[in-house]
Amino acid sequence: MTKAQEVAYDLREQIESGQLAGGDALPSESKMMSQYGYSRETIRAGVRLLIDEGLVVTGQGQGKYVREDYPPVVWNWTTLESRSRHATAVEGQTAGDQWASAIEENGNAPRQEITVSIVEPPAHVRECLELPADGLAVARKRIRYIDNRPYALADSYFPQELVSGTPLMEPRDVSAPGGILASVGLVQAKYRDEISVRMPTRQEAELLALPAATPIAEHTRTGYDADGRPLRCMVTILPGDRHKILYEVDTD
Repeated sequence: MTKAQEVAYDLREQIESGQLAGGDALPSESKMMSQYGYSRETIRAGVRLLIDEGLVVTGQGQGKYVREDYPPVVWNWTTLESRSRHATAVEGQTAGDQWASAIEENGNAPRQEITVSIVEPPAHVRECLELPADGLAVARKRIRYIDNRPYALADSYFPQELVSGTPLMEPRDVSAPGGILASVGLVQAKYRDEISVRMPTRQEAELLALPAATPIAEHTRTGYDADGRPLRCMVTILPGDRHKILYEVDTD
């Protein structure tokens, strides 16, 4: 074990035991130099190991702090976007939004920043929506906050010709009994989910204020009508440090 690894090991033990709690500042470099008897460069190398592991973050200035975990949100994917949940939606009310209503049920405050644009969709979205090479999509991009902390990115894409002139073109929360798509005659009869786990892009890390070494899950859900026509593709970015996924599967 190198000297830097020894410093990292000792600090890691203090973090895992709770001696150093989330949000606590690490001892100053001078104090650790005195405690361990090592050079400033060695102390910094040891702390850098913990930063690379995601256990320590850099605060304002030069301070180093124990990473403070977000309270995890539990998603029940058994009922996510089910008809029973859609039926409670009310146009113009936050509670009608599937995501927002689930957050409120847990006693938290949801908020979304929404932008709407007409775009050439990413290749995997184009494939999911079965769009031609020159096909355009309406993109509703959302940064989702819980208690004013960023928790997820959710980008929904719709074939332009299906939703032009509908409330989905408006940059605000939109919902309706049975679902906003159903309210304009586009009923989703089934979903197809794809889940991949990867490291975030720089933009994703910045938008979600992700500490180093935080993986994300990318959840792509494509909704189809009864004839198998794709109506919507939603790509959700879920940081691994603030989400838990729950679902039940019948054995039939």
